[in-house]
Amino acid sequence: MKFATFATSAFLFASASAFTISPTQTTGQRSIISNSKTNLNLSAATTENTSSSNQNDSSVTKDPLLIRAARGEEVERTPVWMMRQAGRHIAEYRELCKKWPTFRERSEIPEVAVEVSLQPWRNYKTDGCIFFSDILTPLPGMGVEFDISEKVGPIVEPMRDWDSVKKMHLIDPSTAAPFTGEVLRTLRQEVGPETAVLGFVGCPYTLATYLVEGKTSKEYLEIKKMMFSEPDLLHAILKNLADSIAEYALYQIESGAQLIQIFDSWAGHLSARDYDTFAAPYQKIILDKIKEKYPNVPTVVYIKHSGALIERMAATGVDVVSLDWTVDMAEGRERINAGRAAAGIEGPGGVQGNLDPGVLFGSQETIKERTEEILRKAGPRGHVMNLGHGIEAATSEENAAFFIETVRNFRH
Repeated sequence: MKFATFATSAFLFASASAFTISPTQTTGQRSIISNSKTNLNLSAATTENTSSSNQNDSSVTKDPLLIRAARGEEVERTPVWMMRQAGRHIAEYRELCKKWPTFRERSEIPEVAVEVSLQPWRNYKTDGCIFFSDILTPLPGMGVEFDISEKVGPIVEPMRDWDSVKKMHLIDPSTAAPFTGEVLRTLRQEVGPETAVLGFVGCPYTLATYLVEGKTSKEYLEIKKMMFSEPDLLHAILKNLADSIAEYALYQIESGAQLIQIFDSWAGHLSARDYDTFAAPYQKIILDKIKEKYPNVPTVVYIKHSGALIERMAATGVDVVSLDWTVDMAEGRERINAGRAAAGIEGPGGVQGNLDPGVLFGSQETIKERTEEILRKAGPRGHVMNLGHGIEAATSEENAAFFIETVRNFRH
């Protein structure tokens, strides 16, 4: 499957190191950053050597269950976590919001973000602990300011001309988002070796919807207007975003993330042709840069309402395709494999998902029946159990815990 080549007239900016030291940092701070980076890189190298020599021996591989499953290794049971598992459905989180009322406080103050990230892991024993943040978090480091209203959602000054695009610059994550690195390093220490620490980024097209629209949208008319009337301008935005988001993903890995999930949530609103032109090539920039530097770090892609795009998602070379609930798991696996084969990618791809979050409002009997149906269809290898979208805020903690327990107790 071929993706359209993006415009070469896109405004480009100079490259910078993701670990550039700020002049304001002390010698001690430089030493801590250098040592932390060295230790994590040595750990990554050890992991790569171990996994490559023991690919079929999960008893020897020291990586967490979820990471081994995402790599397609044989595992003792199917791992499980939930998208949006940290947040409003947990009473502890709602209580914490009284002291820290804004989302950016909760996600950018390291000790607060660590506590929020750990709440579902402590409560449910999930196999993955995803750090609490937002896909927009790195934007200020690219020259794009934003705010998050508790009622309206993200708010950005609309970017609709070349002058605004030229204000963008390549991110230096260690300067722009040092709290992200601190949170990930702390989580690696807190959760122990059996739990995977998960990083994530937003994909360029989905981020561009916020930059061009200025806020959340239902119809995406402004970005589609740009897409069809000024495609070079949109390609410039997307390329700038892709370069910075790739750096941010690498920074997360170097800070302790053991898997990166890329979210292109709103790409499901695109036609197949426009996905091939405006979404997939920029997903691939991020994925390729991750694999070039950290080939053994698993990658996952999620798009909401992606039923028409599954083969195309698999063709990007991502390790795991996260299915939403509208796709039958068995059919989804077949389509992932077909997409990889058509793109000349060897081996079967992994799959994540895909219980309808609404099922968690049903009886525990229904939750168990629907969950186990997905587990059986997915099979014993290359599957990470999850919801087909983020957990709803009104979901009871009791039912969330029952879902996790059901997966942990299931055996093929």
